[in-house]
Amino acid sequence: MTDHTANSPRICPNCDGFAFAAITLGGRDSRGHRRTVTVHCPACNGTGTRTARVRESARA
Repeated sequence: MTDHTANSPRICPNCDGFAFAAITLGGRDSRGHRRTVTVHCPACNGTGTRTARVRESARA
């Protein structure tokens, strides 16, 4: 009997699975820490995966 494995989720093509990034704003705050902004991928909403799209034909 063969062993069935679950399908792995599709990696987002826009961010390649790296769903968010920390971008430095340049400079440091009063404690010496770098000021950063966390940005999420707009295509996958920060999950790193996308659902498979079902393409339907224009002709029926």
